Amino acid sequence: MQTGKELAGKVALVTGGSAGIGRATALAFAAQGVKVVVADIDVSGGEETVRMIQGEGSDGLFVETDVSQSQDVQAMVERTIEAYGRLDFAFNNAGIEGERAPTADTNEENWDRVIDINLKGVWLCMKYEIPHMLETGGGAIVNTSSAAGRVGFAQIPAYTASKHGVIGLTKAAALEYATENLRVNAVCPGVIDTAMVERYIGDDEESREQLISSQPIGRLGRPEEVADVVVCLCAEGTSFVTGVAMPADGGYIAQ
Repeated sequence: MQTGKELAGKVALVTGGSAGIGRATALAFAAQGVKVVVADIDVSGGEETVRMIQGEGSDGLFVETDVSQSQDVQAMVERTIEAYGRLDFAFNNAGIEGERAPTADTNEENWDRVIDINLKGVWLCMKYEIPHMLETGGGAIVNTSSAAGRVGFAQIPAYTASKHGVIGLTKAAALEYATENLRVNAVCPGVIDTAMVERYIGDDEESREQLISSQPIGRLGRPEEVADVVVCLCAEGTSFVTGVAMPADGGYIAQ
């Protein structure tokens, strides 16, 4: 994606940045000259992402963070401000799929863990990001929802509920800060070729083929394709866009 490097010199925070969509987005920001703070519980993966950012000629740092813990999130944002003095963009992306089971068979521990990371984690990130963004004149936040935030998915009720919740939370925050030059949007990936999808499919090649055949575009998405949407939602070209749940799903929810 080309933005003419209009974002150069800005600062972005990416949670869940050790792999997949988070890593791809961190690298997409870096390619635009953005300084990137990578946060994750996966230390080795996050540090590798930072090395890749530096390979793009940009600056970056890693902060070990559990987004379900308020003290971790607060420290993550404070570390960003200490290092770079500002925060312009945030991609609140950290999430888990949880265990597969019908609603009545989902255990409470799994429910709480998924909601804590996927939904509470996004709220905690915005809680601590927004005040710093407002201090420096605004910014842009993108939260990761899912196609499962727009339609129902069987066997993953906690995940589906959490991703629907992210969209509602995104809309609320977008309205609250619309006049303060702070835009808040969500991206809704479909089936993207990531480790999460690999875990979901396992070794079942039939399940993979079924997933592919369910995609109108005829293939799985690539993390880089979602990353480009995220960076675009932070760029000046989308300055009139806020409160949107943007699909990046190859037409899945259009069916």
